[in-house]
Amino acid sequence: MGDQRPLAPGEAWRAVASCFLATFALLARHRIRLPNERVGMRLRFADGTSARVYRETRLGSGLAKDPCTLVVTFRLRLVRGGPGHTLFRRESLLNTPLFVGFPGFTSKLWLAHDQQGRYRGVYEWDDPQRAEHYARSLWRVLALVSVPDSISYAVVPGVHRDDMITGSGLAEGLVSPDATAWWRVQAGV
Repeated sequence: MGDQRPLAPGEAWRAVASCFLATFALLARHRIRLPNERVGMRLRFADGTSARVYRETRLGSGLAKDPCTLVVTFRLRLVRGGPGHTLFRRESLLNTPLFVGFPGFTSKLWLAHDQQGRYRGVYEWDDPQRAEHYARSLWRVLALVSVPDSISYAVVPGVHRDDMITGSGLAEGLVSPDATAWWRVQAGV
């Protein structure tokens, strides 16, 4: 997964601002969808944790031409206990303009916190370099509200998100066999 670090502040904030503006055009054209097919699905990860999908966001078909799966994780700094997590999940819809307008975005599964208090987003992105750019830009936003050193991401090139979460043979052959990998989906149930 290489050396992970955020983009330089100026570059990251310009990318986020551009994304925010692009989101309004997508909203005006009714391109953003919130399907329910995967809501409630529980994903299990190689590190032994699991989390429930509480929202899906999709542009158009949600399928990429040059697919990759992006998994992002973070632990919120001030959110503790059931009511805090419930409030975050409700308010998180307001964060949609921070990602949906980035070039290459196709879909995102929003996961509730796991047994270690970590949130994850499991995305399908069109073009691994675009996914990496987004993750490094998002880092600056997440750093404002996250526990230091809790932000991480993994880009899995050539794999559609749904192949990754269903554990198809395609995804299995392309990801690390590391049994402790926080990002590696073992199965969706």
